[in-house]
Amino acid sequence: MNQWTVGLAAGLPDGGFVRFASEMARTMDDGDNMRLIPMVTRGTTTNIADLLYLRGVDIAITYADAFDFYSKQAGLSNINDRIRYLLRFFISDIHIYARDEFKTLQDLKGQKVAVGSAGVAAALTGPLIFRRLGIDIQPVPVGGPVALEKLHKGEVAAMVYVAAKPSELFSKMKPDPGFHFVPVPYTKEFSDYYLPSTIKAEDYPTFLPPGSSIDTIAVPSVLAVYNWKPGTDRAERVNRFVDSLFTNLGRLKKPPFHPAWKDIALQAKVPGWQRYPYADTVIERLKEKDASGTAPGTADNSLQQQRFAAFLASQGTAPASDAEKEKLYREFQDWSRRHPPK
Repeated sequence: MNQWTVGLAAGLPDGGFVRFASEMARTMDDGDNMRLIPMVTRGTTTNIADLLYLRGVDIAITYADAFDFYSKQAGLSNINDRIRYLLRFFISDIHIYARDEFKTLQDLKGQKVAVGSAGVAAALTGPLIFRRLGIDIQPVPVGGPVALEKLHKGEVAAMVYVAAKPSELFSKMKPDPGFHFVPVPYTKEFSDYYLPSTIKAEDYPTFLPPGSSIDTIAVPSVLAVYNWKPGTDRAERVNRFVDSLFTNLGRLKKPPFHPAWKDIALQAKVPGWQRYPYADTVIERLKEKDASGTAPGTADNSLQQQRFAAFLASQGTAPASDAEKEKLYREFQDWSRRHPPK
């Protein structure tokens, strides 16, 4: 029973990643041949510590910029060698929502900013953004609806919320006069773990005029793995997990599973991270099977790449960088949802 069991640090019980961990466990269950056990933890930002030190944890869901925090801890300078990624999971956009008098991030200097409670992505990413830009704020450890309430009461100047757009928190809100999204320009300070992004009117039609948009940045979530020494028992368990997940990814992209699975591509890179070597081996194997027509489910990625190539051609100018290409790919995904293939 214990031979091929793998532990996955998923996150807080009310966090979105618990659902994805549960769906992976349900899809990959193969009796004694493979069993994934999702764990409720203190949050995605602390899952790296669980991956490093908690017995029984081989896989974890976290955010790419968690490396920025842990790499500065004593004795963790080699964290890039100890932890690798298997998949780039979902990309979450940085929403900074503020009172109208605060037009820019610099305007928030010295102000109280709700950055999220311990364990959530904003609690790490929010202060990190301001610190990188040299802007001193007074962080307030509340998030979500509580932060929004404090913002409306005037107890904080702004709030940081990290979620894939359109986020449920803002999507369900009525027009909110006196408040707005503050732009977060993509600059060299964010070129390591982040991606350029845009909040558009179609994401939040009650907040932005038709056709308008706000620049922001986005942080990828990561399915991370401990980089066990090849040939060891734990490495063999992780390798079997990789085989099972990548083979079943096509199933996860179909109902009744979460629709966001469709946005996951095996080839997607994670800024600032190195991929687990065996994952590359499996990806190449699946490419060969796909070419021979024997890998059901992987052909969807090829079709998606063909559609993206056509989308790029329609833009007129080629992307100037990988980051710009990534931004265009996310826009293409939004476009694809509205224009499914016939």
